[in-house]
Amino acid sequence: MAAEFEMGQLMIILTVLFILAFSASAVFKRFGIPGLIGEILIGVLVATQIGDWSLMEALGIIRPVPGDPGTGNAYWDAIEILAQLGVVFLLFTVGLETKVRELTSVGRTALLVAILGVILPFVAGYAVIMMWDGNVYHAMFMGAAMVATSVGITAQVIKDLNLMSAPESRIIIGAAVIDDVLGLIVLTMVAGTARTGGVDIVNVTEIIVIASLFVILLILFCAKGVPRIAERIKASTEKKGSNGKERKLKGILFPISIIVCLALSAIAAEIGLAMIVGAFLAGMIFADHAHEYGLIKKMNAITLFLLPFFFVYVGLHIDTTSFTSELLVLAAVIIILAMITKYIGCGLGIVIGDRERKSSAHIVGIGMIPRGEVGIIVATLGVAITVGGTSAMSADLFAVVVMMSVVTTIIAPFMFSRVFRKKYGKGPVA
Repeated sequence: MAAEFEMGQLMIILTVLFILAFSASAVFKRFGIPGLIGEILIGVLVATQIGDWSLMEALGIIRPVPGDPGTGNAYWDAIEILAQLGVVFLLFTVGLETKVRELTSVGRTALLVAILGVILPFVAGYAVIMMWDGNVYHAMFMGAAMVATSVGITAQVIKDLNLMSAPESRIIIGAAVIDDVLGLIVLTMVAGTARTGGVDIVNVTEIIVIASLFVILLILFCAKGVPRIAERIKASTEKKGSNGKERKLKGILFPISIIVCLALSAIAAEIGLAMIVGAFLAGMIFADHAHEYGLIKKMNAITLFLLPFFFVYVGLHIDTTSFTSELLVLAAVIIILAMITKYIGCGLGIVIGDRERKSSAHIVGIGMIPRGEVGIIVATLGVAITVGGTSAMSADLFAVVVMMSVVTTIIAPFMFSRVFRKKYGKGPVA
């Protein structure tokens, strides 16, 4: 981290970014467009070079060179930390609104959505890059980047529409959790192949077992353990003269829930999963009593501040100076395929998994399209791995992945909110 870090300068940066993001979000919402699109576009504009000047440089923010995180400065690191906290707490809030019985009720369908939503994009990305430059490692990392789904983007749209209880919402969230496990497996295989020239079966098996156990055990705890604990607490507080106990419980439950969220996010990161998976499962632990104890209302106050930095952070990754006309053509092809293959794969999962809910295929297919920061993270790993003296993901292809990640993140929420409103209007679903 750079030695010239100044807290006063950081406060100026955060003030400017928050005002711009909040203003853009308000304008976009006024026209019926998801506010997060405005926040992402603010990130793009802040990073855009106008001649020799950009607002990002004027504020003193230095974006890291792909594959070399150490080249960014402390202000970039600070924005990244706030961004990651924002999406972690968003998924924690989504978990607070997702009861385990609702999630398990769509388990089979969510599994099919996730599997087909991984296979089709990977094959498409691999095939296009093999035709583009014939480099198998470039092709594998492009396929892995196209597999990613950024559930944080879709989750925010769902929350804005107040439709967390819709069956499509539960399928999307469930599929996203499974998608992250599958994406981790794909990335482990691709990275292992690039480093050693072959797949380490032992390592892949270990990842599959640990990641699956983490998710399954936490879901079982939510389903079996939490109700028993809640019953004992309720019985204790119902005893004569226990009003003080209940007030005390309400006072300490929120900080306890934050501790659990951070702890499970850390464990998820340690085993290679996205932190948001741990945060979401942490939220489900408290879901049955989240409204009763005001947990959601308290969390909304936190995410109101942190989330804009996440969406601005996604936009800041766009470097408009890196694109040639040839690369723009490739980016356009990748973006179109990224959207179509996720839409078809995930929609097909609905059709096969739940014939009674065929009408949901359109909504779920669009809801799984955004790649967000997840695709960028995959590409960054590819740039950092060296094969025969060159990176497993070239700088040009890194730029294409960033463009694909940001464009799908901008387009999908707009489409998603429209199809959701068309079916449900704007209001809660019973």
